[in-house]
Amino acid sequence: MAQRPESTTAYEGFFHLTGFNGTVEEASMSYIIRDHDRALFEQKKALMESAVAYINKKYGDIVTLEMRDQYYNMREMVEPHFHIVEKAVKAMEMAGIVPKVQPIRGGTDGARLSFMGLPCPNIFAGGHNFHGKLEFVPVESMEKATEVIKNLVALYAE
Repeated sequence: MAQRPESTTAYEGFFHLTGFNGTVEEASMSYIIRDHDRALFEQKKALMESAVAYINKKYGDIVTLEMRDQYYNMREMVEPHFHIVEKAVKAMEMAGIVPKVQPIRGGTDGARLSFMGLPCPNIFAGGHNFHGKLEFVPVESMEKATEVIKNLVALYAE
């Protein structure tokens, strides 16, 4: 199975090559690894370690691996506090938006905040083509996002 972002959907994890640089003498590659399931995420990291070990055994110690966890999937921190998702859904409905609750395969800010103790599911910001050259957000979408935030504040103020 091709575990790349463009060949996976929903809860399927992936490896994503984000950078490649090389010269005659050396090369470096940067990847991000994502998975909704912590055990599968750890398996993907172990696979990278195994690949490095295999290459080093076959060709001598020519590869080094630097790995750091950027963030984990926020689901495990948000689910115990599902009322915040329910409030977000209600706030969107109040703004005339039909909520589409689905897994996301990113969400750095929401995930980091969630693991710092502030459960923080991602809600829409109105943008399109995120992280690409053609990323944009229509003014109307930003206005709707603002309305949803105001609705959330009102719901929690009750």
